[in-house]
Amino acid sequence: MKPHALPPSPSADAPLSEERRQAVHASFARQGLMRQLGAELLSVEAGCVELRLPWSERVTQQQGGFHGGAMGALADIAGGYAAMTLVPEGSEVTTAEYKINFLAAHAGGELRARGTVVRAGRRLIVTQAEVVHLDEGGRESPCALMQQTIVPVARQY
Repeated sequence: MKPHALPPSPSADAPLSEERRQAVHASFARQGLMRQLGAELLSVEAGCVELRLPWSERVTQQQGGFHGGAMGALADIAGGYAAMTLVPEGSEVTTAEYKINFLAAHAGGELRARGTVVRAGRRLIVTQAEVVHLDEGGRESPCALMQQTIVPVARQY
């Protein structure tokens, strides 16, 4: 049996179409968890997405720092949407797996997650995300590093 041919994927070197940018924004707006945590989509480029998560009581662990679950969710979403910028129109993505290293927990300020595509294949996309903390003075320090495997899927809505 011959595998189903997928339409060609956009390249990370090509400019992102306005339709694809809007698809990422629309999909992010449907993310209930991101809404609950207070995350924002800051930038969307071909193969690269940046998110912001301000510190609040909703995202803390027992010692007052950002919870690892919030860091992991932010990294997962940043990497996933970076991958989504490179899949064919009419497609979305889902995470098959990720591995994350937590480097530090900080309180106050905000987190930024920058997801980038390492390699985009037809069936699997590998991404990485770096989560950094920005303190009130704008100084940046690393919090977590994630590597992820993404699978393109047909849009379900």
